[in-house]
Amino acid sequence: MCFFFSLIPATILTVIGYFVLFSSTKAEGNVKKFGQILAIWIFILAFFPIIMGSYLTISGLCPINEIFKSISTCINP
Repeated sequence: MCFFFSLIPATILTVIGYFVLFSSTKAEGNVKKFGQILAIWIFILAFFPIIMGSYLTISGLCPINEIFKSISTCINP
């Protein structure tokens, strides 16, 4: 479950990265180079939520699972 929730910030970061990359194509000189480097950095940062969500889901440490278990025990004692 944590993996699916990790796709939300990864998607947001990817969209921001594409916006920065597109904006940097309209610039010139050092601003263009800085925009390209910043876009690559944002794309790299977009992988971290996916990696952490995968790790939490595979290891069974996802806190969302505990919340669902506590809710189901309250409903069905």
